[in-house]
Amino acid sequence: MIDTILDAIAALPIGQYIAEDPVAFPWTETAHVICLVIVFGSILLIDLRLMGLASRDYSVNALTRTILPVTWVAFLGAAITGALLFSSNPHGYWGNFYFKAKMCLLLAAGVNMLVFHFVTQRRAPMDQPGVLPGGARLAGFISAVIWIAVIACGRWIGFTMSPF
Repeated sequence: MIDTILDAIAALPIGQYIAEDPVAFPWTETAHVICLVIVFGSILLIDLRLMGLASRDYSVNALTRTILPVTWVAFLGAAITGALLFSSNPHGYWGNFYFKAKMCLLLAAGVNMLVFHFVTQRRAPMDQPGVLPGGARLAGFISAVIWIAVIACGRWIGFTMSPF
């Protein structure tokens, strides 16, 4: 079943174009990296605030209202460019340990975010500056570690991929 899906993706004209054109892959990857830098940078600002290491004069709610729209736009760009890169060699990516690890880490980042927003943030008011409860600090730390691991796995994908 998965091979059928991967074969269908591999047959897409956009994936073939990205794989064969000498500049399409590098430009797509450049856009992917730029989007990822924006995602990580914006999330790291919030994570550092949650951990109490930066922006303590701002409430978490005010900071997230300002930063998260940028994060989501950049995440959408990263997802689109990542899908385009995947389409250029779906069998190679699917068979790569670091690609699978990156996808699992992205899922873990999403779960961490959901737990924070629907559990931790509802239990403790985050509309005031100052020190936050341990759960918020832990969520920020876990998020930062996960996103660093996402970046590391993304880099390792490029060094462990077979070209075909």
